[in-house]
Amino acid sequence: MTTAVSVAGVRRWVRRTQSAHKERGETLGNFYFAVLFVAIVGGMVHRQLAAVFWPASPHASALAGAGLALAVTGALYLVLRRLGPLSLSRPATSWLLTAPVSRRRLLLPSLWWATVAAAAAGALGGFAILGHTVTRPVPDAAALLPALGALTGGGLLLVALGAQADRWWSARSDDLAYLLLAAGLAALVTDAAGAALPAMSGWPPAPTLAAVVTALALVAVVFWLLAARRLEWTPNDRIVEASKTAGTLADSAFGVEPSFVTEMMERRYWARRRLRSRRLSPRIPVLTAQDLLMVRRRPRRMLWLAGATTLPALLSNAPGWVLASAVLVGGLVAGGVTTASVRTDAGNPWMLRMLGLSSRKAVLHRLWVPGVLAALWYAAALILLRSLGDLPAGPWWALGLALGPVGAVAAVRKARTGFVDNSLLPLETPMGSLSTGPLLAAIAGVDVLLLGLPTVVQIAQSEPLTWTGVVVQAGVGIFGARAYLSGTTATDRVELSD
Repeated sequence: MTTAVSVAGVRRWVRRTQSAHKERGETLGNFYFAVLFVAIVGGMVHRQLAAVFWPASPHASALAGAGLALAVTGALYLVLRRLGPLSLSRPATSWLLTAPVSRRRLLLPSLWWATVAAAAAGALGGFAILGHTVTRPVPDAAALLPALGALTGGGLLLVALGAQADRWWSARSDDLAYLLLAAGLAALVTDAAGAALPAMSGWPPAPTLAAVVTALALVAVVFWLLAARRLEWTPNDRIVEASKTAGTLADSAFGVEPSFVTEMMERRYWARRRLRSRRLSPRIPVLTAQDLLMVRRRPRRMLWLAGATTLPALLSNAPGWVLASAVLVGGLVAGGVTTASVRTDAGNPWMLRMLGLSSRKAVLHRLWVPGVLAALWYAAALILLRSLGDLPAGPWWALGLALGPVGAVAAVRKARTGFVDNSLLPLETPMGSLSTGPLLAAIAGVDVLLLGLPTVVQIAQSEPLTWTGVVVQAGVGIFGARAYLSGTTATDRVELSD
């Protein structure tokens, strides 16, 4: 007969066993390093963080505040859904999830930490909205915005917890969060374009708002207790999936290896899809046809890319080189929709050998679809900036099309990078050693965006665009793409490692 045992006793035994294998002072040393790291980083960036969350003078309108609130709400819910929100460490998932222990006591610490994190994120969002939209001195009623944000974060956690239990409305809640995020970004872009909402007549009385916040807090506590009683109803597979996500993020951060996260996201995306293919014309190269099928199978991603063409307008008041850099990076992201297949080719060169394709032909075929996507994205973003008056007169649509090869080469180069090479010699700096492997992996692809330097100069000068500028950018982009193809591929090998 199996009897349940105390979770606390099991955890104490595990900690004692782990401590027996650690050197004396190792735990204290790790704690000291973490505190010192936070103190040093905080001392370096505290002014920048203060400018982000609490500027010297509020400059955002009511429309921007509403958009920021919607965007933060949608983004926070999506983050909670992707992380679980209920998860366990990988050892606990392997050994304790199916052990004869109380599931409620096993999962309760995870719920506590998730609640604290969600409330802190919501309070930080409310604090940012307060700092950017409310005039100084801050009214007593407006000072309750961080508390209201914390309650919103706690409420989103409870909704995400219910969705994790495989409710019928789980997918609908994700769609609603995406709509909130899109609406918030649209409001921010509309505000940057010059539109505004009527000013608020005033804040409600502070005692009334405090009573409302207190009542909401009591309701949140009641629902939290009910959720804690039903923790054992959460399916095991959802907890295991959340634990894998948390473990992958930890491995990626510890090893400075972002490819772990990319591979996990791609694998989970395609695992949940039912695929039905329609044959394309046999005249289309097989690798290009595969990329076209991938584009057709990702309609939501394409819709988000279309909406993202409006995001550079948020930087209309920034220096010209910042705006141009944001546009170039956006094309890199647009071209990366289909580059997961490039990573597959790089990891499985025998597939190219079976198809009778050399590395040069393979990369050339893989460049077509990213080039078209990047060109269309660049053209749409520059046309929108021109229509809003953020760019001077000129054929900006043609410049966007000329930037297509730049975005394609950058996306393909980033996909061909592979794993981080930690065998490279570190750089010695006054602040300590700097690993060059993660640094080179981080700038891979971004360095190719230097081919867009003519566009950066053109936007930074704020002068009317001529066809000469378009021809110069087109020539630089095509020459750079040709040099990349010739320098990193060959007709007598199939390996794609960059």
